[in-house]
Amino acid sequence: MSDHRGKILRLPPNRVWRTYLGGRTLDQLATAPRDTGFPAREISPADTHFPEDWIASTTRAINPPDATRHPDSGSQLSALSSELSLPEGLSPVHFGDDPTPHNFATLLATDPTYFLGPAHAARFGASPQLLVKFLDPSIRLHLQAHPTAAFAQKFLNAPSGKTEAYHILAIRDDLPHPPYLYLGFQRPPSREQLRHLIATQDIAGLEACFDRIPVKVGDTLIVPGGVPHALGPGLLLAEIMEPSDLVVRFEFERGGYTLPEDARFMGRGLEFCLAVFDFSRWSPDRVATEAFCPPRRARSLGPDSYQDALIGPERTPCFRIRKSHHRGPVTRHETECFIGIVTAGSGRLTVGGMAHPLRPFDKFFLPAGLGAWQLDPSPTLDLLECLPPAA
Repeated sequence: MSDHRGKILRLPPNRVWRTYLGGRTLDQLATAPRDTGFPAREISPADTHFPEDWIASTTRAINPPDATRHPDSGSQLSALSSELSLPEGLSPVHFGDDPTPHNFATLLATDPTYFLGPAHAARFGASPQLLVKFLDPSIRLHLQAHPTAAFAQKFLNAPSGKTEAYHILAIRDDLPHPPYLYLGFQRPPSREQLRHLIATQDIAGLEACFDRIPVKVGDTLIVPGGVPHALGPGLLLAEIMEPSDLVVRFEFERGGYTLPEDARFMGRGLEFCLAVFDFSRWSPDRVATEAFCPPRRARSLGPDSYQDALIGPERTPCFRIRKSHHRGPVTRHETECFIGIVTAGSGRLTVGGMAHPLRPFDKFFLPAGLGAWQLDPSPTLDLLECLPPAA
């Protein structure tokens, strides 16, 4: 497939069914006129069971067998995946402005050195070792925890756990309370107490183990594997994580949907999954220092333009996140692939003589072997850059 070189990969909506409700803001983004060369969808924005958009994904979604697919916004927005007969979660992509969809995972396998870089391909093959999503919950998510990579490899025969990070993009303006999330037990129960709280579904007792952690637009947080957590309602965020859909949901009902038993504990029992949990105390000071990831100036990109590091190997070996602030024309030549998400501003990205307009929340995959490209902000543009683990 020779026509993929010298082009960015554009990423259309790839909505995935989940056990909680949301997606209205993602619907609004998909229906807004955008100068991208692709038509806007004609749907009525609504919160449904399609609250997530999986970005440049080679990871399959694990959903309960009773998860129904109604002809609502999510299924319409996943039409390209259906056209390619992709399993749920896997992403379609476009070369530049060509509207023909391609299977992202299949595409990577044709030329992993070009797309992912020679060092990455030598270590990981055609796997990007990264999963990025938009999350748009209208309700608080299930109380949950994810296994560490070590646990997943030892007990689940899985190559990756699910350390994850959040970058807050926007907050709904109709929330009845300040935006928040739960992260770590501020008042840890004992193993026996947690077993009882989960078995009896004492939600008040479970929530009493947590404090609400206030968040705002621009915040970045990391949630290591094993740490119990839940996102609050009304947050639009980019979630960056290990390429896994492993989760222990220890709250069984949210938004009128009750999880079947095999969707609660990764197909295992409660006793097995209690070993997933981090029972240590996450005090407010610990959350501030170990969970929040303030920006650190990394390099200049030109006059008044610069790049910040948000998450690097000092925080986790699983992935990296940086944010570039463009305040004038910048020519860049990166040697590593990344998933780019416009977080603020607008402009255009030009490569190979082709200019691509960029607006807030546009997303694309930039291959490692792309070569030089230019970004012209109008007048400013901020770009979140999500990278695989260092090779």
